[in-house]
Amino acid sequence: MRFSHLGICVSDLDAALSFYRDALGFETSGELEVKGEPSETLLRLRDVALRAVYLRRDGVTIELLHYASPGHVGDGAPRAMNALGLTHLSLRVDDLDAQVAQLAERGVPILRDTRIDNPALGARAIFVTDPDGTLVELVEARDRGRADPA
Repeated sequence: MRFSHLGICVSDLDAALSFYRDALGFETSGELEVKGEPSETLLRLRDVALRAVYLRRDGVTIELLHYASPGHVGDGAPRAMNALGLTHLSLRVDDLDAQVAQLAERGVPILRDTRIDNPALGARAIFVTDPDGTLVELVEARDRGRADPA
């Protein structure tokens, strides 16, 4: 068994591509459009009309899922970190300040109150959100072997 991809439901595919591809540097690796069965059974949804775009970076693939039908659910607010299930994506950056400035110029929501500097670990981090509120952690760390600066 090996990792395949991580799916993210998006309300606006163009806005999501602008964030993940253009701002974060993922590269498009494929697209898929499905309608009806057997996708309806797999996804446990009816009247499915779905466009998926696959993006890769650093050996990881994310799948942006845009449902023309039946649409999306949820309010787009960032999930609490203690909510069950997937909480966030995390990306390593070489220069946290420069990356945050670049994303802010693009209008990406920066959760400035999450910013930490952990000198003991030689790490700094902050959360930003995609256009639908998915949390993305940006981590600058001296020790590339450590996964989390908290």
